[in-house]
Amino acid sequence: MPMSVETLRRHLIDAFPDAEIAIEDLAGDGDHYRARIVSNAFAGLARVRQHQLVYAALKGQMGGALHALALETSAPSDKG
Repeated sequence: MPMSVETLRRHLIDAFPDAEIAIEDLAGDGDHYRARIVSNAFAGLARVRQHQLVYAALKGQMGGALHALALETSAPSDKG
């Protein structure tokens, strides 16, 4: 069963309460999303570690309920 935008957003807000989050459903199927997340939690972390934190926030649903997630992550100081 696909993951709704609301469920995806809820997972991300729970993990990154300070975040600015923008989510786009890329295929209209609830299975392929792009998420842009700006959070202080990412400050000083390598991009790979930032993405690992996002995957952890999804609680094992990546690859199951959520097939594909294109990520753009940054700290507020990195915004351009």
